[in-house]
Amino acid sequence: MEFFVISTLNGLSYGLLLFMLSSGLTLIFSMMGVLNFAHASFYMVGAYVGYTVARFVGFWPGLVIVPLAVGLLGALFERTCLRKVRRFGHVPELLITFGLSYVLLELVQLIWGRTAVDFRPPAGLQGAAFTLVQHSIDGLRVVLGNAPAAMCASADAAVRVVCSPFPATRAFMMLTAVLMLVAIALLLKRTRIGLVIQAALTHPETVEALGHNVPRVFMLVFGAGCALAGLAGVIGGSTFVTEPNMAGTVGSIIFVVVVVGGLGSLSGAFLASVLIGLIQTFAVALDHSVGSVLQNAGVLFSAGARDSTFLKLTISQVAPVLPYLMLVLVLILRPRGLLGTRET
Repeated sequence: MEFFVISTLNGLSYGLLLFMLSSGLTLIFSMMGVLNFAHASFYMVGAYVGYTVARFVGFWPGLVIVPLAVGLLGALFERTCLRKVRRFGHVPELLITFGLSYVLLELVQLIWGRTAVDFRPPAGLQGAAFTLVQHSIDGLRVVLGNAPAAMCASADAAVRVVCSPFPATRAFMMLTAVLMLVAIALLLKRTRIGLVIQAALTHPETVEALGHNVPRVFMLVFGAGCALAGLAGVIGGSTFVTEPNMAGTVGSIIFVVVVVGGLGSLSGAFLASVLIGLIQTFAVALDHSVGSVLQNAGVLFSAGARDSTFLKLTISQVAPVLPYLMLVLVLILRPRGLLGTRET
């Protein structure tokens, strides 16, 4: 029971981090039709700028300052570069954002170096949000914060007690992702700004005739999407590792999330993020071989096939491939994604 609960929480926290990243990319694509290849690089920039800001003014002010700074950088890029190539089609848009990702990577390595920096969460987020105490007799209990040492020990050798703390940083990341989902949904569906943004994509001439500056709307949308990536960078960088390869680590995964969920679908991105987070987390935790899993499912193999390298691989070893396998299956069976309305 304790393994299932902890794995579920870890999977949800990882999935919600993916949603924090993919939400900005989904926002940009759904409003502008631009698939931003540099989105993960803005996440990396947010982590590094957050590290620097936290050293001078603290972590909590950085949660406000960094998204504004990264959003301003994104808006500046849209205004000076992306806007000039949009009239030439999607290929130049992809190429210019692809080039920007390498420019940002080199700038980060020039300024902060090629090794990881020590970006620690604030004191309030260090430690456990709660602790799961699995008692062989009393069952599972939840204790807020760190469980007392006496609760995690037993004088009776026949009684087994296992304490599993859940980090406060992951709990804060989950809370922020849920609030982000609610805020974006309310903004797009319940406010005048959201209506203008959505109308600017499908009926730009009408929106301009009503007195709205459509290029400025697109610039603000692109900047807002980059700001969301910057916010994810501050939280993700302090929770995991802040290093130059962090953009490459999550870059391909967030595109899988966006495509599986459905291009332009915020709810689809949320669903795909949670599914991929849970699948990868449980797969990493399983130490069974592929052959044993298939045999338990009723699949029979010949003596020679049982000795194959593939069947000897453990589920944890093939876990990194599972999101991409899911991507292939979705593209074959449902090209528009789980909740999408556009063909990918």
